[in-house]
Amino acid sequence: MSKSARPAETPATARATSPEVTRYVSRFVHETGLEDLPDEVIALGKKSILDGLGLALSGSVAKSGELVRRHLADLGQARGPATVIGSELKVAPRFAAFANGVGIHADDYDDTQLAVAPDRVYGLLTHPTAPALPAALAVGEALGSSGREVMLAYHLGVEVECKIAEAIHPRHYQSGFHSTATCGTFAAASAAARLMSLDEEAIACALSIAGSQSAGLRENFGTMTKPFHAGRSSESGVVAAQFASYGWTATDKILEAPRGFFNAAGGGYSPDAILGRLGRPWTFAEPGISIKPHPSGSLTHPGMTEMLRLIREHGIRADQVVRVRVGTNSNMPNALIHHRPRNELQAKFSMEFCMAILLLDGRAGLNEFTDETVLRPDVQALLAKVDFGVDERAEAAGYHKMTTYIDIELKDGRRISGSADFGKGSPAQPMSYDEVAAKFRECAEFAGWNMAKAEQVVELVAELERVKQVGRLTAALSRS
Repeated sequence: MSKSARPAETPATARATSPEVTRYVSRFVHETGLEDLPDEVIALGKKSILDGLGLALSGSVAKSGELVRRHLADLGQARGPATVIGSELKVAPRFAAFANGVGIHADDYDDTQLAVAPDRVYGLLTHPTAPALPAALAVGEALGSSGREVMLAYHLGVEVECKIAEAIHPRHYQSGFHSTATCGTFAAASAAARLMSLDEEAIACALSIAGSQSAGLRENFGTMTKPFHAGRSSESGVVAAQFASYGWTATDKILEAPRGFFNAAGGGYSPDAILGRLGRPWTFAEPGISIKPHPSGSLTHPGMTEMLRLIREHGIRADQVVRVRVGTNSNMPNALIHHRPRNELQAKFSMEFCMAILLLDGRAGLNEFTDETVLRPDVQALLAKVDFGVDERAEAAGYHKMTTYIDIELKDGRRISGSADFGKGSPAQPMSYDEVAAKFRECAEFAGWNMAKAEQVVELVAELERVKQVGRLTAALSRS
């Protein structure tokens, strides 16, 4: 029988009455078991895990993947117990976590956290899987952990990451911090610490070491440094757990202290958003996590979903278009900053490109987000016909939604309009496991992967709790 999305109190949540947030988080990581996760949360997690593994494959053939492998070679990192996905390399866990975190986030095609509070910005909290999964996978492979153990560590990391991101004041993101990088470090530390069987005190220490490594600035969006953030946060979390296991010392109140993470990086936090909230409900269940159908910033997706609907319903062609106007809340243009992109990384943060490529090609996948496509004359010409800015109706809807209004003016005088709050892949329009598997195969094919091995991954993730050693999974993701 399926368990509820709101489980009975676990030992960790039942005792969450202290303002000592770091201790509460470390207790949750130490005491929570897979049996405390609802069946629906386990199923949702499998979709995000499969999604992340596919993105690590496609990311391995990006220019950033090549440069990461060059970096590992320069470090003399050619031997170790943990797989660099999409390559023949096996390296130390920290470096595998770094490489695979970069890979998962390289195409900006990875999952995104929804927001609970109206002043938190949907899609701008974290990309939860990119920091958490590489750390869990690398440490789990090195330790010979089971699929069940790695899956639990991943879920604990995601939950800690998402609740920290929800709790910190919105100034954190709005003033320039990249929360996937900052909050993701705590995710990786939590996952690694659990797999390493650290006690509650050592987990608190790992979180504190992680807090002193959390970094990442949004000015680097649209460059290779954005996925670097995800990789470094995953690596930093592994390093934090390793040092804590040695007996390294650190404060036991890194989150809540006046000079700790929440205050230093955000100017404060909302205690009610984290105390007593870990696993109550699990973020995967409520408000949920979105899986992307397009390799672009999540804030483009409601508009892309609606634009595709309008194109299909009305038979709109690019050569009919006089003007397209797209309106959103004020936080979205603050992230979608490239209005006339000149390369694929900028195009991922360009509402104008996302609208133009759908009108021209009717699709927007990995093959459309390339430098060559962005620079096509027809694409550049259509970009000039797309206006993107703030719409007061979207502003009034709240930042926890991605409300997007589209108005298309055609040469025959028609005006076609539509709006959407959420896109395909969100909990409002979820992707099934089979749909995520299709995306995984797209990523594998893009990477030139052996499709028999790709099918092994799809099957193993579906039954991950029954996999005795996670090395079976990483073997199907290695070229060796």
